[in-house]
Amino acid sequence: MSAEQGKGNGLTLGELAQQLGAELRGDPAIRIQGLATLGDAQAGQLSFLANPLYRAQLASTSASAVIVAEDVVAECPVACLVAANPYLTYARASHLFNHRPRQPEGVHPTAVIAPGAVLGTGCRIGPHVVIEAGCMLGERVEVGPSTCIGANSRIGNDCVLHGNVTLYHGVVIGERCTLHGGVVIGADGFGFANEKGAWRKIAQLGGVRIGNDVEVGASTTIDRGALRDTIIGDNVILDNQIQIAHNVEIGEGTAIAGCTGIAGSTKIGRYCTIAGAVGIAGHLEIADRVHLTMRSAITNSISEPGSYSSGTAMSSTKEWRKNAVRFRQLDDMARRIIQLEARLKALDAAGPANAAPDGKSD
Repeated sequence: MSAEQGKGNGLTLGELAQQLGAELRGDPAIRIQGLATLGDAQAGQLSFLANPLYRAQLASTSASAVIVAEDVVAECPVACLVAANPYLTYARASHLFNHRPRQPEGVHPTAVIAPGAVLGTGCRIGPHVVIEAGCMLGERVEVGPSTCIGANSRIGNDCVLHGNVTLYHGVVIGERCTLHGGVVIGADGFGFANEKGAWRKIAQLGGVRIGNDVEVGASTTIDRGALRDTIIGDNVILDNQIQIAHNVEIGEGTAIAGCTGIAGSTKIGRYCTIAGAVGIAGHLEIADRVHLTMRSAITNSISEPGSYSSGTAMSSTKEWRKNAVRFRQLDDMARRIIQLEARLKALDAAGPANAAPDGKSD
């Protein structure tokens, strides 16, 4: 069932249970018009409980039905859709009520399509779109207003490019990808050589290859490679305002939060999670299944899975200033500790020689 079927009169709980693979506890004829949180939901809306922090709101919800796990069914005052993973079931339900306006099928009269560019069946090309020579778009690709697709780029089936996306030449995108507004893919990497104080640009000869089922958030940039391609694996999700430099490789299933920056030629493994505002230096290798916490500064490669952090946690300004002073004293303190340890070892070594005949020290 498509999102279009979720419009108008909505869907019954029986229909939702069937589509979502959930077990229904309640009246299958109840009609659902949309989704809302437990606290905001009204009659005719479906909610969900996935985070235990919101469990207390379940008893007072005004929702007509709630997606829950089996262990909280007894606490639910309304009809239930019972699922092993309520949050995943909510994610699937959200698509049934997604009323995002779509571009009409076909090519808008203001779009500029170069001769020889190939558009698959069912494409939706919005106003003022530019598609340059040699491009190939798969079936059912949707391109929003004022988006530019550079020469010889390829876009797979069922991709959505929102408004003002820019693809430079030679970009390859897989199937079912979503690029949000302001995304720039294939701009030159930051490559320069210095000649007696003057910067000389290095031509960026590689491209960008993006796998299937990738989502790229608004205003995120992915630079083209210097010689080889920059590579984004399947099922990678990128938040807003991320900078990915030339020749970076990101493995399958990795998720990266907003404002993270990754310097050139670094390889990120599969199924990693990288929190917001992380900085990753260039020419590093990050193993599979690594989690980097918020604002971490990664300056060395990571060879083992696990969670890694750097920096300091928040404190009051007064406490932070005291700690900042102590931080500047750490080197001196470390030297003094080393000296004290050396003196203690010397005293321990001299201990038996200085002992009195009766066994008591002088």
